[in-house]
Amino acid sequence: MPPLRLHVEKHSAVASSAQKYLRLLRPALAGQPSFLFSRRQADLTSLVSHSTSRYNVHMADSPAQHMTCMEVWGGSQLTSNGVELSGLDVWVYSKPYGEAQRGGDVYYVSSCATGRISRVLLADVSGHGTSVAATAADLRSLMRRFVNRLDHKEFVQLLNDQFTELSSHGRFATAVVTTFFAPTRRLSLCNAGHPRPLLYRAADRKWTLLGHDEQPGTAPKGLSNIPFGMFQVADYEQLDVELDPGDCVINYTDALIESCDADGEMLGEAGLLRVVNLLGDVPADKLIPALLKEIGERFPENLSADDVTLLVVRANGNTVKYSFSEKLGAVGRFLKTLFHVGSSSAEHAPFPDANLANVGGAIFPALGRRWRAPRKSPK
Repeated sequence: MPPLRLHVEKHSAVASSAQKYLRLLRPALAGQPSFLFSRRQADLTSLVSHSTSRYNVHMADSPAQHMTCMEVWGGSQLTSNGVELSGLDVWVYSKPYGEAQRGGDVYYVSSCATGRISRVLLADVSGHGTSVAATAADLRSLMRRFVNRLDHKEFVQLLNDQFTELSSHGRFATAVVTTFFAPTRRLSLCNAGHPRPLLYRAADRKWTLLGHDEQPGTAPKGLSNIPFGMFQVADYEQLDVELDPGDCVINYTDALIESCDADGEMLGEAGLLRVVNLLGDVPADKLIPALLKEIGERFPENLSADDVTLLVVRANGNTVKYSFSEKLGAVGRFLKTLFHVGSSSAEHAPFPDANLANVGGAIFPALGRRWRAPRKSPK
């Protein structure tokens, strides 16, 4: 394939971001895709320190607070926090480049009206700081609109449409979208040119890469899984796995795989996988500080030239019990959205999809158990 060139000024921010995503685009065109936010802004000044301890993040042993029904939580700000959902524990760490309070990494978590559907979005948007603020707000609106949807395919397509409209302004994004359905522990994942997540199986006590490239011959063909905003028409395939209690998934931005090993060579996905396996049996709530510390000590400039975001998800096997007031608050938020729909065509009500497991399962739990991850055929 001939080199792709962008005829813009050398120091243009648009050129910088476009070149970054064109590098990700080449393997996708060949059919081989490459691959919370805090309710209160606590004292995080230590996270922007330039000392060697700046990545020794304090994380709570377990998420101290659970999300309420129909809540969307996240942003692009500096944070180090955790939250509990039905069936999941989630920890997030995000440090914008330099000493900025907001960066180009955008993260969101949502919980549906019944608490059974949890969605996690991590996007690496071209640009930094205030230039990404409007994009982050748009992503929050989309998360709110699809908060009660079990199938996230339309959500993913609208994300691509959103960034395609912004592409003339040099706005692109890689992203990974995951949807977890608590009754069956099914995790559905869609990758748009983002580094592949890491999957830990508690039964095997081993980390692997979660993506098509882990099995030869399974990579999708054509314009598949490319960054959002590259093409209007693109196919985003879905991976499905069932998480057992103790299983973990790490989503992260490219600052980790673009870090160097002790020999000065870039880690890449394979190198990151090797490093996380070398950590041993680190508890999920300690994974982020342990991994950042290990990478930060391998090469002096690691994790200092870009936004850094990690998001750890652990299946806990628990069901969050919502109080009557929380359920009433969810009804109020839904009715408030309906009111806004009537007064503004730009608003969309967060109706659930016409899915038997989603709608029917809210009344008859046995129907919810129909939404399971596809079983692998025996070899």
